[in-house]
Amino acid sequence: MSEAPASGAAPSLAAAAFRGLCPNCGARTLFAGLARFAPKCRACGLDFASFNVGDGPAAFLILIVGAIVAVGAILLDQAVSPPWWLHIIWLPIGAGLTILGLRIGKAALIYQEFKHRAREGRLVE
Repeated sequence: MSEAPASGAAPSLAAAAFRGLCPNCGARTLFAGLARFAPKCRACGLDFASFNVGDGPAAFLILIVGAIVAVGAILLDQAVSPPWWLHIIWLPIGAGLTILGLRIGKAALIYQEFKHRAREGRLVE
């Protein structure tokens, strides 16, 4: 799973975000869990801990996933009027969308920080 691409080129933003690739070498080593970053790339040694993505992805996901789940629940209820307990399906749907969205959002932000050499608290002269 930690193989780098044959070309050794850095991946595109979309590839890095959707597949969890290292922004430096393109190896699939960015995540150590569902939405937890690995400490560093096992292929090239890039230190992922030096990047700070903050709560940006989570804040957007609260709004996006919440809207998707609410609209989906309303449409389902209006279309087929299922029993109230059937709406439990929205819990795993919401959880799945959140985890998937966090992985994509966090990977995209790390990629952008790496590409633009963004760092906190340092003056570039």
